[in-house]
Amino acid sequence: ARAKAIIDAAAAAGCDAVKLQSFTPATMTLDVRGPGFCIDGGPWAGRTLWDLYDEAHTPWEWHAELFAHAQARGLAAFSTPFDVDAVARLEALGAPAYKIASFEAGDLELIAAAAATGKPVILSTGMASEAEIAEAVGAARAAGGHALVLLHCVSGYPAPPEQMNLLRMAALAAHGVVVGISDHSPGATVPIAAVALGACVIEKHLTLARADGGPDAGFSLEPDEMAAVVRG
Repeated sequence: ARAKAIIDAAAAAGCDAVKLQSFTPATMTLDVRGPGFCIDGGPWAGRTLWDLYDEAHTPWEWHAELFAHAQARGLAAFSTPFDVDAVARLEALGAPAYKIASFEAGDLELIAAAAATGKPVILSTGMASEAEIAEAVGAARAAGGHALVLLHCVSGYPAPPEQMNLLRMAALAAHGVVVGISDHSPGATVPIAAVALGACVIEKHLTLARADGGPDAGFSLEPDEMAAVVRG
């Protein structure tokens, strides 16, 4: 019910699309408590990867109903797969596009699988070097993907506006792709500035109320803030 309410809020704010994330804890990590499996800093400090992914994942059995609800509200609905099997399952749901997360930008097999569907692939670059971005674009194109979007991203949660370096989008555009921004900064200032510099896709996290908590609450917009982004 809350997921549907967030979709309703996105529609009311004037968004064009909603994006889920498609994974389970078992496809992301191991249920281990020890070095390499515990988070040291940031908003999830002290938690294990398994615990975080278990709380944050969207159950597969919700996907079809949420896609249908978004479409009924006039929104495109798609998702971020984290493994090749998830691409196949999203294809079965008729996903119109695929988003590759910054943390998966080096997973060339996943990128190729998404690109091979012939659907647009939106790749976030927050964790990728220049060489890795070039490799990812090459893998997508080699698999037949030619509708590519590169999103500038600072993988900070939240990301301070003064660290956003939006001029970075010019380097991404040099790959011959559509550019945009995956933005974890507060408010509307950064996405509006990004559009002024040529961004065509804006991604923001959305919650009904930050005070309600949740894994991404601290860097999510509330509905009135999302509406301000759209207006801007």
